[in-house]
Amino acid sequence: MTINRNTVTLATAVVLLLLVGLAGPWLAPHDPLRVDLSQALLPSSWQHLAGTDQLGRDIWSRILTGGRTTVGISMLALALSAGIGVPLGLYSGYLGGRLDWVLMRLCDAFMALPEYVVAIVLTGLLGPGVLNLVFAIVVVKWIGYTRLVRSIVVEEKTRDYFMSARISGARTTRIIHRHLVPHVIGPVLSLVTLDIGKIVLLVASLSFLGLGVPQPSPEWGAMLNEGRAYFGRTSLLMFAPGLAIFVVVLLTSLAGDALARQYSTDPTRITTGAAT
Repeated sequence: MTINRNTVTLATAVVLLLLVGLAGPWLAPHDPLRVDLSQALLPSSWQHLAGTDQLGRDIWSRILTGGRTTVGISMLALALSAGIGVPLGLYSGYLGGRLDWVLMRLCDAFMALPEYVVAIVLTGLLGPGVLNLVFAIVVVKWIGYTRLVRSIVVEEKTRDYFMSARISGARTTRIIHRHLVPHVIGPVLSLVTLDIGKIVLLVASLSFLGLGVPQPSPEWGAMLNEGRAYFGRTSLLMFAPGLAIFVVVLLTSLAGDALARQYSTDPTRITTGAAT
């Protein structure tokens, strides 16, 4: 399948943005943790491109460094979610039976509650911290991958090539890896791209509530929370991290939509992975 130029451009922009976020600490011009009260709440200048916060820390450096925290946690949670959900969806759809029934009922139970509510409850019970934050996100995100992949596998099982592979005596692992995995790569890639922005928002939201990355580590959501009290004096404290979140979510959403159209996948199916 030929990928159009817009999809390539958006995907490239997302990859570059994520790489910049992960390399943020090496790009920061100042120490993001250095406190200097004599430099507190300075406006934008050549020395401090986005000004300084209430403790005299350079906002631009904290945005770059916080990008690795926010993006890094999001990518880790995303990788674990897909790494758990995709194999479960493959084997659930292929084997069917009791395993399939149990997994689908478990997915239905989780999907009955909003993702944000479940994540807030879990992080509230476990307490703030990177590992607890990742765990809460994985708990609510693996379901979409399982349901999406399972629905594709169930559909592919009706194809002639699949029947031929079964009749020829091919092993289960060979059928899954050779015949089923290629059919799920495109839709899963689309869902991954869409989920980057959603997980970034989730990480930032939980940190904004004090349930994410502990202080003093810079993180976009926590920076938004810190800047609320000083918004009247300098809007950059909230505008800068808010703009960073907006750009990441916008680009990943556009890239995800483009990939979904490229693979002729129903966006609703990508989002919910409705089982058949």
